[in-house]
Amino acid sequence: MSKFYLTTSIYYVNAKPHIGHCYESTVADALSRYHRLKGADVYFLTGTDEHGQKVAKAAAEAGVSTQEFVDSVVKPSIELWKRMSISYDDFIRTTQERHIKVVQAVFTKLHEKGELFESEYKGWYCAPCEAFWPESQLDAGNCPDCKRPVEQITETNWFFRMSKYQDWLIDYIKSHPDFIKPESRKNEILSFLEQPLQDLCISRPRSRLEWGVEIPFSKDHVSYVWFDALLNYISALGYAGGDDAKFKKYWPADIHILGKDIIRFHTVFWPIILHTLGIEPPKTVFAHGHWLDAKGRKMSKSLGNAADPVEMIDRYGPDPLRYFLLSEIPYGHDGLFSEEALVSRLNTDLANDIGNLLNRTLTMIEKYYGGEVPAPANTNDPADAELKALAAGLPAKMDAAMTELDFPSATGAIWELINKANKYIEVQAPWSLDKQGRKDRLADVMYNLSEILRIVTVAVSPFMPASAQKMWEQLGIEGPLSEARASDMGKWGMMKPATQVKKGAPLFPRIDTKAK
Repeated sequence: MSKFYLTTSIYYVNAKPHIGHCYESTVADALSRYHRLKGADVYFLTGTDEHGQKVAKAAAEAGVSTQEFVDSVVKPSIELWKRMSISYDDFIRTTQERHIKVVQAVFTKLHEKGELFESEYKGWYCAPCEAFWPESQLDAGNCPDCKRPVEQITETNWFFRMSKYQDWLIDYIKSHPDFIKPESRKNEILSFLEQPLQDLCISRPRSRLEWGVEIPFSKDHVSYVWFDALLNYISALGYAGGDDAKFKKYWPADIHILGKDIIRFHTVFWPIILHTLGIEPPKTVFAHGHWLDAKGRKMSKSLGNAADPVEMIDRYGPDPLRYFLLSEIPYGHDGLFSEEALVSRLNTDLANDIGNLLNRTLTMIEKYYGGEVPAPANTNDPADAELKALAAGLPAKMDAAMTELDFPSATGAIWELINKANKYIEVQAPWSLDKQGRKDRLADVMYNLSEILRIVTVAVSPFMPASAQKMWEQLGIEGPLSEARASDMGKWGMMKPATQVKKGAPLFPRIDTKAK
């Protein structure tokens, strides 16, 4: 059995999760579910980044201890992921002892190897990004990442000798074409590396920031939050004495999924840190785009314009939100988040297409066969061969799309089959076959539709797991959906005749847009 280790970034807990976090987690979950469907041994990691200046500041403003504050923010995150059916295998918090021990072990190892040095720093600091910048990289005097003002500070800190690995990193990126995706992000990083790489300041004085991992050989300093945070991907696997077998089994990560605004941390800092530790870098770092508001601005906590996923779930349900996030824009690109577009997807793709196909088919099986799937009579109509051929091609189309994280193409391939099946109903007209007494032909049509629904249910399960489970139950198929495999989609005839269907309420009730 092949392994597949994937991660989200760990989300910063200075405020509750927004639609961007929901998107990233849904992408990771769909990918993990798809690889489980293929039979892989999947390890899906997510979690929370709980140290740093912004968290300490938010706790102070809330009038509670920092630990109380992070606990209060993590709880709704876990509740949201449960509602969204996010099937993570591990949830790491950077305040957990298992993580802190690894951070301190890495500090000690790098210090012993001579990769760290202490020096006075005088330069520009961006508090929102918690990052130092040389004057040459400022953007009109502002932070080059968030474009907000920076402040000049002078303090003694510990530095990581990152600059000496610049040539190694450039060679690594160029010789590993799948390391950074999409291609536009790889070009962005290679362009950044055309300038001399600076050594990385990896500490903060305790006099300025108490909330962080204490550096074991320098009690007056705590770890820079980004140095601490990046190590979660190996601390969760038990690196440095926690669980060597687990680490050896799953590392390197097959894919890190994260937002494009933190690509530099994961494709410059992270691979060099790993390289100095003698650890192979992750196979792929894939950066997604941002969801934008109606004015074309990135949805973010700082701007206060981010759609609230909890409100969207309360109104429309988790699976319609999951489907919209995955199918609306190509992964890696920015996209406009619109509640109107979500409702349109729900009413057309979900209510009209897949919901209608399920409801009509089960209604006719109940009407013509007392709720039992008929045995096919094999009338060999050309229309059947065309439908079966489209179904047979679905696994390859899906796999090609999912390999590239092209979720719209993956869902598009499924909906091509759904739409073909709905058209098949109209052309074959089972109601007319029944009136004409063409029992053999009617049996073939109804069996074919039930088999298409079985295939579609398996195919949509990574994208809409709760709805797929309900479809599976309505189809009356023996055995749990969790035991289905991607290979089952390519096998015709797995729907057993005489299976008793159990039609339920419509899965996706239409939203009355006139009443909104």
